[in-house]
Amino acid sequence: MSSNINDMLKQTETFQYKVEYVWLDGYTPEPNLRSKTKIITIEKEYSQDDFYTDGLQLSDLPIWSFDGSSTKQAEGHFSDCLLKPVKLVRDTHRTYDSWIALCEVLNADGTPHSSNKRATLKDGNDNWYGFEQEYTFVKDGRPVGFPKDGYPAPQGQYYCGVGGGLVAERKAVEQHLDICLSAGLSITGINAEVLLGQWEFQVFGKGAKDASDQLWIARYFLHRISEEYGFKVEFHPKPLTGDWNGSGLHTNFSTKSMRETGGKDLFDRIFTAFKQRHKEHIANYGSSNEQRLTGKHETQSIDKFSWGISDRGSSIRVPLQTANEWKGYVEDRRPASNANPYDIVKVIEDSLEIAKAF
Repeated sequence: MSSNINDMLKQTETFQYKVEYVWLDGYTPEPNLRSKTKIITIEKEYSQDDFYTDGLQLSDLPIWSFDGSSTKQAEGHFSDCLLKPVKLVRDTHRTYDSWIALCEVLNADGTPHSSNKRATLKDGNDNWYGFEQEYTFVKDGRPVGFPKDGYPAPQGQYYCGVGGGLVAERKAVEQHLDICLSAGLSITGINAEVLLGQWEFQVFGKGAKDASDQLWIARYFLHRISEEYGFKVEFHPKPLTGDWNGSGLHTNFSTKSMRETGGKDLFDRIFTAFKQRHKEHIANYGSSNEQRLTGKHETQSIDKFSWGISDRGSSIRVPLQTANEWKGYVEDRRPASNANPYDIVKVIEDSLEIAKAF
């Protein structure tokens, strides 16, 4: 009898959500972000005794098709590609009940598309990654904050600077931070960088996929915010020629053994593997990186590999707290700001596996 009463008390309600399907296109050497909105309508049944929430779940989202011939991912005569949602976060930047669904691109038969670098990564969270994403706001071909004619004072006062003439577009940076935090992304900080108009945000994730996913979503939010302000987000590793710092995507990483066991021998094996595979790493660390990795402006030369304790002019920087007990993380300073994080973590994970054999 009680079950019949519960059935009578059940209610059905219809919910609608705005879901922005976001994916990476097939352009090279680096992909671009693409997106389109789908209205998801769901009928949910619940009883008065249920603890009920109206939140959207990843499992609620269907696979959706798109025209791959317009994104360099298919030919016009057979152009359908598929979007498979893999990560879902709230989108407080938009009105109504809005969400961002980061997607993998699949072929029409459901297999991973050749441009789908995410599908080449293993699941798991033993390896942790922290990305330091540098970028520059640009308008009319010049960094925002630069005078219309000529140049501002030489770099020096702009890094972590405060005040008019020393920073530019802080409002947009703070807006981006708030949106990322509201979405549940693991943004760990922001700061003004060495070049006027240049900024950085940091993202942390446990596992190669999680960290990379979060970075791509954070990049998406930043691009969309730039539409409101009328400037471009520039990820080129050398946004301005001359005696100015470039833009990097410094990648901090650690394995469980690095964090918990440690030992100088463990780190030496990792450095040896990374040195032997320096060319493979550089090939996956972003285009035009030779303009940035010159041996100047806190970089090592692109054709050399080095590591050093607290040395920002080396390929790999070992933080002081790591070197004290040889336990913790290290920073790979070679990746360019425009690099695909899926490529970065893949080559790092491959080198870490090789290091185990030494």
